[in-house]
Amino acid sequence: MESASVMIHVRFAPNGTVIEISERPPALSPQDWFNCLSDKAGMEYQALSGGRGVFRLTRNMVDALKAGSPHRRMA
Repeated sequence: MESASVMIHVRFAPNGTVIEISERPPALSPQDWFNCLSDKAGMEYQALSGGRGVFRLTRNMVDALKAGSPHRRMA
Protein backbone atom coordinates (compact mmCIF):
# COMPACT_ATOMS: atom_id res chain seq x y z
CA MET A 1 0.00 0.00 0.00
CA GLU A 2 1.32 3.43 -0.94
CA SER A 3 1.83 6.12 1.70
CA ALA A 4 -0.43 9.19 1.59
CA SER A 5 0.86 12.30 -0.15
CA VAL A 6 1.66 15.42 1.86
CA MET A 7 2.14 18.94 0.55
CA ILE A 8 4.36 21.07 2.79
CA HIS A 9 3.62 24.71 2.07
CA VAL A 10 6.40 27.32 2.39
CA ARG A 11 6.04 31.10 2.50
CA PHE A 12 9.03 33.41 2.11
CA ALA A 13 9.73 36.98 3.23
CA PRO A 14 10.84 39.45 0.53
CA ASN A 15 14.47 38.90 1.61
CA GLY A 16 14.19 35.14 0.93
CA THR A 17 14.00 33.86 4.50
CA VAL A 18 11.28 31.35 5.38
CA ILE A 19 8.55 32.87 7.54
CA GLU A 20 6.03 30.02 7.48
CA ILE A 21 6.21 26.29 6.70
CA SER A 22 3.80 23.47 7.45
CA GLU A 23 4.52 20.17 9.23
CA ARG A 24 7.34 21.88 11.19
CA PRO A 25 8.65 20.14 14.29
CA PRO A 26 8.33 22.51 17.28
CA ALA A 27 12.07 22.34 18.02
CA LEU A 28 13.01 23.85 14.63
CA SER A 29 12.63 27.35 13.28
CA PRO A 30 10.83 27.72 9.93
CA GLN A 31 14.20 28.32 8.20
CA ASP A 32 15.83 25.28 9.86
CA TRP A 33 12.94 23.00 8.78
CA PHE A 34 13.16 24.33 5.21
CA ASN A 35 16.93 23.72 5.22
CA CYS A 36 16.40 20.15 6.45
CA LEU A 37 13.79 19.45 3.77
CA SER A 38 15.98 21.04 1.09
CA ASP A 39 18.94 18.88 2.11
CA LYS A 40 16.97 15.62 2.24
CA ALA A 41 14.19 16.14 -0.32
CA GLY A 42 15.19 19.11 -2.46
CA MET A 43 14.16 17.38 -5.68
CA GLU A 44 10.56 17.30 -4.39
CA TYR A 45 10.36 21.11 -4.08
CA GLN A 46 8.33 23.24 -6.47
CA ALA A 47 8.65 27.03 -6.48
CA LEU A 48 5.39 28.95 -6.86
CA SER A 49 4.64 32.61 -7.48
CA GLY A 50 4.16 35.18 -4.75
CA GLY A 51 6.99 34.05 -2.48
CA ARG A 52 5.60 30.56 -1.98
CA GLY A 53 6.57 26.96 -2.68
CA VAL A 54 5.66 23.37 -1.84
CA PHE A 55 7.40 20.11 -1.08
CA ARG A 56 5.42 17.07 -2.31
CA LEU A 57 6.37 14.14 -0.10
CA THR A 58 4.90 10.92 1.24
CA ARG A 59 3.63 10.79 4.82
CA ASN A 60 6.29 8.17 5.58
CA MET A 61 9.05 10.48 4.36
CA VAL A 62 7.75 13.45 6.38
CA ASP A 63 7.51 11.32 9.51
CA ALA A 64 11.04 9.98 8.97
CA LEU A 65 12.43 13.50 8.48
CA LYS A 66 10.68 14.70 11.62
CA ALA A 67 12.04 11.76 13.60
CA GLY A 68 15.57 12.53 12.39
CA SER A 69 15.37 16.29 13.02
CA PRO A 70 17.44 17.79 15.85
CA HIS A 71 15.58 18.19 19.15
CA ARG A 72 16.84 21.71 19.59
CA ARG A 73 17.09 24.72 17.38
CA MET A 74 20.35 24.90 15.48
CA ALA A 75 22.32 28.14 15.88
